Amino acid sequence: MQTSDLTKVAIDDVPPNRKRGGGLRVLLSPKTCGSTSGFMGVGTLKPGEFVSEHYHPYSEEFFHAIRGRILLRLDGQELTLEPGESFMVPIGVRHRIENPYDEEAFVAFFLGPLAPSPELGHVDCEPLPGEGTLPEVGGGR
Repeated sequence: MQTSDLTKVAIDDVPPNRKRGGGLRVLLSPKTCGSTSGFMGVGTLKPGEFVSEHYHPYSEEFFHAIRGRILLRLDGQELTLEPGESFMVPIGVRHRIENPYDEEAFVAFFLGPLAPSPELGHVDCEPLPGEGTLPEVGGGR
């Protein structure tokens, strides 16, 4: 790989997407860096915010709490992630991410493998709380 092929994305390069809730930033994806195995980003949830319930038919989703705590609702079960803790949501498991706590939460996430096409990768299970368009992760850069 030549140095000119390297792609670096800063958090401030990507505006937060609020369509599914919270402030999600897809940083590295097929669109931004040409990834072929998955995509990653970060999310900020203010107290009371959530990311609407959904599932991924082709991908596992990995979460890592960096600051604050998040509550994961997984097929009727609840799990709290504290700072420094990680969790993997298996393929096909419905999940909702919430911040019912008093401080802002900041998490990293990764999904892989990629779905056959971007529109097949994410299935929403409840109305989306935010405005705007959905994040774009697919396609070439």
